[in-house]
Amino acid sequence: MDSLTQIVLGAAVGQASTGKKLGNRAMLWGAVAGTIPDLDIIGNAFMSQIDALAFHRGISHSFFFAIVFAAALAWYCRVLYRSQVYKKNWYKYFSSFIGVGVMIMLAMGIHGIISMAGGPSASTVAIPVLTLIICYLTYRLYKYYINKPLDDVPHDFSLWYKLFFWSIITHPILDCFTTYGTQIFAPFSTYRVSFDNISVADPGYTIPFIVCLLAAAFLPRIHPRRNWINWMGIGLSSLYMIWTITNKIKVGNIMEETLAKEGIEYKRYMTNPSILNNILWSGTVECDSVFYQGQYSFFDKEKKFKLKKVPKNHHLIDGYKQDETIEVLKWFANDYVSILTRNDGRLQINDMRYGVMGTSREPEDSYIFSFILEPDTRGNLQLAEGQGGRPDPDERLDLMDDLVSRVRGI
Repeated sequence: MDSLTQIVLGAAVGQASTGKKLGNRAMLWGAVAGTIPDLDIIGNAFMSQIDALAFHRGISHSFFFAIVFAAALAWYCRVLYRSQVYKKNWYKYFSSFIGVGVMIMLAMGIHGIISMAGGPSASTVAIPVLTLIICYLTYRLYKYYINKPLDDVPHDFSLWYKLFFWSIITHPILDCFTTYGTQIFAPFSTYRVSFDNISVADPGYTIPFIVCLLAAAFLPRIHPRRNWINWMGIGLSSLYMIWTITNKIKVGNIMEETLAKEGIEYKRYMTNPSILNNILWSGTVECDSVFYQGQYSFFDKEKKFKLKKVPKNHHLIDGYKQDETIEVLKWFANDYVSILTRNDGRLQINDMRYGVMGTSREPEDSYIFSFILEPDTRGNLQLAEGQGGRPDPDERLDLMDDLVSRVRGI
């Protein structure tokens, strides 16, 4: 899921596993550990676009990584806190810098969700509010951490390993519930796990989590309600996740009823929620030469998917059977791909899992997740420069308008 949610999840798991002994350090280290798997995006600077696409949610999102890297971090914290280095001023300033960085990442995540949901006006209001919150928390960090003598911190390896293992492993487990796909069994398998029941960004899951976590963070380490409030946040988010799974089952039944009524013979189908909500669902049905793609909102008057036919056009890539870029994109999309020739003559591969949104734009621009391809000097296909699949930023606001309108039902 989005970085904001993963930071909050890591902090909450850190508190739940070791908060009674480590206090806010458990939250901070949990937040750091919870975002570590997504640092695989650093590889983008050293890889081609297609390699970076395949690398994300790979080895860093696996059980193997959680087991090994948690041990490395636990060893580091054992040495750090046993040596008393953490009490030195230079270390306080360094760790405060990291803490402020985490707060800025949280604020950016919150701002991103607000911007997508509320548009430019909401973004304008959010920026000064979030800035004031960061300034206040930075002041508290200076007053109660940098300028205050620190108590001894437990340096038991098993304590820290428990914190880091659970904070790291819950990251890819949560990602498995989204549609993107997570290689949780890497390096032993490239299979991408995706349960398709929640969007990569869903305020209904994240906001209660944040509220409870912040409420717990302001209570003393030994306060009896601190852990209870933190667990309440975990419980609320878990209940929401269960609700999304029941929605997935309901939507699957509606899809099968739709296919039966329309007499469509199909190979397979999938359903997944649209961004920022669990009300509007996308459905993709694979047949021999076409896909049927449509949407269903729980606010629709008629309980059926409104399906439209999309040609696969796989013949357009017959000349590129062994092309690495094509093979990676097909693997990435779990073979839910359609092909078209753009108006400028370039090929475009559309990830049909995410479907289309809106009817007022050109067909080639209506796909939510697509890849524009062009030949390199050797005649092999590559992603067009700066083209990573998602809509351009200036297109996203229009897509959000379409999304809000469609969520309301027809």
